[in-house]
Amino acid sequence: MEVANARNPATKRKFDDAVSNGVATDVDLSLLEAIEKSQNAVEVLDLRTLKKHVLSFERRLKENIEARLKYPNQPDRFADSEVELHDELQKLKVLAGAPELYPDLVSLNVVPSIVDLLNHDNTDIAIDVVQLLQDLTDEDVLDDNDDSARVLVDALVDNSALELLVQNLHRLNDSDPDENVAVYGTLATVENLIEVKPAVAELVCEKTKLLKWLLGKIKVREFDSNKQYASEILAILLQSSTVNQKKLGQMNGVDVVLQAVAMYKSKDPKSSDEEEMLENLFDCLCCLLMPLENKERFVKAEGVELMIIIMKQKKLAYGSAIRALDFAMTKYPPACERFVDVLGLKTAFAAFMEVVCFDAQIPVSKKNKKERYQEDLEERLVSLIASLFGGILRGSRRDRLLSKFVENECEKIDRLMELYIRYSDRVKAETERLNQVEFDDLEMDEDEIYNRKLESGLYTLQLIAVILGHIWCSEHPQMRGRIELLLKQNKLSKTHIKDILQEYHDNIGDLDGPEEKERAQTKIQKFIMAL
Repeated sequence: MEVANARNPATKRKFDDAVSNGVATDVDLSLLEAIEKSQNAVEVLDLRTLKKHVLSFERRLKENIEARLKYPNQPDRFADSEVELHDELQKLKVLAGAPELYPDLVSLNVVPSIVDLLNHDNTDIAIDVVQLLQDLTDEDVLDDNDDSARVLVDALVDNSALELLVQNLHRLNDSDPDENVAVYGTLATVENLIEVKPAVAELVCEKTKLLKWLLGKIKVREFDSNKQYASEILAILLQSSTVNQKKLGQMNGVDVVLQAVAMYKSKDPKSSDEEEMLENLFDCLCCLLMPLENKERFVKAEGVELMIIIMKQKKLAYGSAIRALDFAMTKYPPACERFVDVLGLKTAFAAFMEVVCFDAQIPVSKKNKKERYQEDLEERLVSLIASLFGGILRGSRRDRLLSKFVENECEKIDRLMELYIRYSDRVKAETERLNQVEFDDLEMDEDEIYNRKLESGLYTLQLIAVILGHIWCSEHPQMRGRIELLLKQNKLSKTHIKDILQEYHDNIGDLDGPEEKERAQTKIQKFIMAL
């Protein structure tokens, strides 16, 4: 049986002309509209109203199904029923004003009928459903209605809403204004569902081809709002799911995201929205670089080289490139080795020294203040250098890394000690504040106190101490002498560094397993003994 085209022109005309064709020319249309609005305004949203809307919707749905079955090849014969179905879907949007009724909506067993319409042959009807689901699941609507929200979201997931939303997404055309809005609405609905039920993030990637669609969207060179939103949804799907990170890596996702950010290696985004998209893309890249196998893909795809090029160009993506390198080189020696081999040390240490005066050539995102941006760069560069020391333990590469701290009369050690003193003072101030809080009888456990200190800069201070430990263990007399001199000038001793390292040692977790914890603690203990 042949079915009418998905979006029949006759049906669309019916949508546009429904009012003018059904009303006499001598009637004041504005008066009718005012009367209708006043009637809607006084309608009470209760269970009785809900049942009335559901019954009316199901009646129109049944009429539309019957008309399409009876006249499959005559769109004009079922166009009226489609207009009426469209109107009923619009009326159901009023339910967004009463989320407490969602459990009743589910119990009336209307959710399957609504969701099935995402597969309707008329794309206009499917778009109506997308808009309805977006409204019903809107974050502002569901606020303070957690239980009701979960009931609705569970019902939508159980009735294949995820599969049908994404299936419909693949047939939407961005060049059509209405369908373009529906693309955005689909992504918004997925985001809303994840907000209520975080498990949806993995479910939607497992049951649908959403990841494939998102990759295709960020591949497009031209920027638009849906490309921006696609990058944001992709980041949400990746940020807390190792399963999704690995799955996207297997889909050549690392290479696709690298290609997307490569468009900005020598140019800046033209708007704040495009700037936000670029940040989302780097968020995606950093999430992808968490599993070991994706770090390998990053190195093979020459991601290290690309990030170095972006750093050299000093465009808006400068800081993001440093962050990506930090993720890539953390606990992955091959990335560290590649970084040294492609002359990344010169670029990294130039950045390390430039942050002192904050190079005016580097543009700063409007969202970030210069001071915070500078601190982020400092912390990322310290982490990157610590990763290099952890990943390159011997040989000529290690010698090249250590030689950077001898250059220009040990200026890198001067910079390192400057940061050490600053972060040490900051952590000391926070510790004193926390002690005062405890004195005021506000109880805090040890973990909470430690986390507060980490947030104040303790983690960066610990990494600096680790770097100093690596330098000290090189037994280079000039570098050792410089460290001792700078400590003395600031009325400190090596014991201060030892104490920082000891606290780090005692708080190393076993997230990567007991063997990795023991190995890490042994390394830190070696520094403590050597100092």
